[in-house]
Amino acid sequence: MGQGQKGSSDKKEGKKKKKRDESPAPEDGHKCRVCRFPLLVALLQLLLGVAITVVAFLMLAISPSLLARETPHWAGIILCLVSIVGFILYCITYRRDERSSLQFCVKLLYFILCTIGLVISVLVMAFAGHHHRQANSFSCEQMGEDCVCTLDENDPIARTFIYEGVSSCEDINGTLSLYFLIQILLNLAQAIVCAVGAFIMWKHRYQVFFAGLQIGSPSSQQWHKV
Repeated sequence: MGQGQKGSSDKKEGKKKKKRDESPAPEDGHKCRVCRFPLLVALLQLLLGVAITVVAFLMLAISPSLLARETPHWAGIILCLVSIVGFILYCITYRRDERSSLQFCVKLLYFILCTIGLVISVLVMAFAGHHHRQANSFSCEQMGEDCVCTLDENDPIARTFIYEGVSSCEDINGTLSLYFLIQILLNLAQAIVCAVGAFIMWKHRYQVFFAGLQIGSPSSQQWHKV
């Protein structure tokens, strides 16, 4: 009777030890994959980058004489490239047991590009805010196919802005000013997304720590990551 109880207890201890030695099962890769980092961030960056580029070309269609800082299509294109690096990072990160130098380089590149995207978005917002305020205070006059605008019509030496190929000055005072406002909102959203992406990358790199006792034998080197 005592030997039977001892044998059953040994079996139970063996099962418990086997469970402790087993590493935790990987998460289901098909469970809300869109919500997992960095896929969602990269998708938002791509959508916002395309939207910024489209709005910039619509602004350029009003007048071909608009400057590059007034039509920030370059910012949208750069942010689309950032999103592509995010998609590459997603594909690399979720390979099982991936610990290559390629993964580290792509993570570092994505962190740097997210930071650059944040700076670019803030820069575009500054330009768009300045031009939006300026366009609202314009006094414009149609001269042939050009629209001549001044900040103060009573000042004879006030700076003059000439917009070529404009059918109506209402496009400058109304439509162009609206596009500047849209650019501010889109780049504000893009700045937030890039900041979130950079923060998550930094947190994953520097705020990950290990807790608990080593699982299994010393040779297995299995740890619980929290």
